Amino acid sequence: MRYAFIDQHRQHYPVTRLCRLVEVSRSGYHAWRQRLPSARAKRDAQLITEIRRVHVEFRQAYGYVKTWRTLQSRGIACGKHRVARLRREHGIEPKRVKRQRTTVEHHKMEGAAPDLLQRHFTVDQPNRVWAGDMTFIRTREGWLHLAVMLDLYSRKVVGYATDSRPGQAVHLGALQMAIKARRPEAGLIHHTDRGPQYRSGAYKEVLASSGIQASMNGRKVPQDNAVAESFFSTLKNELIHHVDLGSRAQAIALITDYIEQFYNRRRMHESLGYRTPEQFEKQYRGA
Repeated sequence: MRYAFIDQHRQHYPVTRLCRLVEVSRSGYHAWRQRLPSARAKRDAQLITEIRRVHVEFRQAYGYVKTWRTLQSRGIACGKHRVARLRREHGIEPKRVKRQRTTVEHHKMEGAAPDLLQRHFTVDQPNRVWAGDMTFIRTREGWLHLAVMLDLYSRKVVGYATDSRPGQAVHLGALQMAIKARRPEAGLIHHTDRGPQYRSGAYKEVLASSGIQASMNGRKVPQDNAVAESFFSTLKNELIHHVDLGSRAQAIALITDYIEQFYNRRRMHESLGYRTPEQFEKQYRGA
């Protein structure tokens, strides 16, 4: 406290006199000053507080680039490499879990549609190409199956459905949700793997009645549906692998919140120029 008193009044009185007044040595005072945090250290302390805020707010999903861009958008001036250094020094890392892929091979592949994309995943407007896929999620109550439909223009999840069984209902549910929400014009391309649910008569009828063209991966080539595969990897790395799911109902609630409130509306995507799917589509519409 005595050293702080001297520091507070040193602009108005000689340090020697102040030291004598509070009965401390000049050398002790100067040693105390050298131990004070530098101006840069103080700025770093303020910045790491903002970095931690972004880290928590965006569900520990962002690396240093997206964190830096979020800080910039909020008017917080800082360098990209400075953000990376502070995150590293303070052990702030995005949620990541080594991916494990389970492949189910279907031996009867008749009726598969041709691959209309040929891995060309860049689209110039919404509702021209959708990519669909299904995954399974473990809960203490049993498996939950999740089917999704993504618009390749914005990477937005436009349809999704869940079920305790991997049958036709979950796939049709995601497709019907997407059609109802987006009302696409005829000619839209619907790209999936060669799963039997996507080749069923009921599924083909829904596609045909909406004027949607089916497109499918090459056999045993998951890279042909990389966007949908990437979404599931992101969902599991940022949410599923970090939660002990006690029931299917809990899993459904968390997945719905992740898709509707975070992934579509708040999570920026590098492939979209660090914008969210919602922002990217609004820009297209001129909104």
